[in-house]
Amino acid sequence: MQRILVPTDFSEQAEYALKVAADLARKHNGEIHLLHILELPIHLANSGNNEQLPESLFFIKLAEKNFKEMERKPYLEGLTVHQEVAYNEIYAGIQDAIKVNEIDLIVMGSHGASGFKEMFIGSNTEKVVRTSDKPVLVIKNNHDDFDINDFVFATDFSEECRTPLDKAYKFAQSMNAKLHLLFVNTVSDFKTSDEALTLMRNFTKGMNLENYSLNIYNDHSVEKGILNFAKEMDAQLVGMSTHGRKGLSHFFNGSISEDLVNHAQRPVITFRI
Repeated sequence: MQRILVPTDFSEQAEYALKVAADLARKHNGEIHLLHILELPIHLANSGNNEQLPESLFFIKLAEKNFKEMERKPYLEGLTVHQEVAYNEIYAGIQDAIKVNEIDLIVMGSHGASGFKEMFIGSNTEKVVRTSDKPVLVIKNNHDDFDINDFVFATDFSEECRTPLDKAYKFAQSMNAKLHLLFVNTVSDFKTSDEALTLMRNFTKGMNLENYSLNIYNDHSVEKGILNFAKEMDAQLVGMSTHGRKGLSHFFNGSISEDLVNHAQRPVITFRI
């Protein structure tokens, strides 16, 4: 977590994400890359020299003003914070910033199911979460200290989820958190407790995991199972894996990633398969 990208529209929720990013950067000797994206109409975006466009100048000055106000935030004191205004579609701008700045982690703010959709919920978030090779941490609420003691990571324990599990485990270690591996049992894909435990034990065998637990939770859907288990555990973080081109693995079918981001009141982090 040496380089943390925080896309911002200067909203309250974006500041929640920035505060978490600042906490992570301070704890891990990292730096923050703040990104504000101006989405211009196509005919203007393709006209070149966007900084000179009258339509852009106002928003550039406004972004500069907001950046200067952010610089004075006490939680950023002593941290290296890079600022950038980009002209692009939001999703494409984020992907460009990831490559150019060799980003390790993306931290994004979110209202949830209502509001803020233009920036972080809907197709843009789905694309970032689904296609980013880097972990994406979605923050909804204010966190004065982002301390993680219990991290719930839901998976179907299929072979393709081994890499994201390894990434989640390393993230848990970096946070000194206990990793709670979760298999959600549903009526449509039911396994006995013995079958599920055997699956999980065979999957984790030889991975040299420490400070973790194996858990089976029965519920009507995978999403509800993850949310209810995390609530019972009072976990500070929920994680899952996402599938690049197909949207999600067969375990997280449909729109489970977006549903979790929308409905979970806890921070959610995703790792690409």
